Amino acid sequence: MTADDLRETSAALAGRALELSELGRAGTVAAYVSVGSEPGTRALLDALHARGVRVLLPALLPDNDLDWGVYEGEGSLARVQHGGRMALFEPAGERLGPDAVTSADAVLLPGLAVDARGMRLGRGGGSYDRVLARLERAGVHPARVVLLYDSEVVAHVPEEPHDRPVHAVVTPSGVRRFVREP
Repeated sequence: MTADDLRETSAALAGRALELSELGRAGTVAAYVSVGSEPGTRALLDALHARGVRVLLPALLPDNDLDWGVYEGEGSLARVQHGGRMALFEPAGERLGPDAVTSADAVLLPGLAVDARGMRLGRGGGSYDRVLARLERAGVHPARVVLLYDSEVVAHVPEEPHDRPVHAVVTPSGVRRFVREP
């Protein structure tokens, strides 16, 4: 995709995501800053922040777990290189601890694909599997939403026993919802 394609896709994705009732009524949203060729999240982060939503962003810990900090606009991000991996943009301010995500009304998850059951294929590091397990242990049930390109919604992805489905996938062309557990 060209830089213009990425900008247009990011704007379309933000527009679709902002139409979700789960984000419309959320006081706190755990999100992430897209990197590389991932569907762009910056427009969405800025729109949520402008609405007065408390946006939590992850900071990768050495064991691949995630700490969290508050997004206060683009100037509140720091580019962090984690070993030989891709550099990530993380919150530059105070760290709130891994359990901060349990205060979120909605959690936006990165992924490589989602299938017709709502099962998400992650990048394999387990960071978000830990987040989802933490939410489950805490007994909280925020909306789980994955942001993808249209071509990344597929018929089937591999599933492990610990995997949990997402409640919705947002792509530039629309939203698909999956059954929420009680």
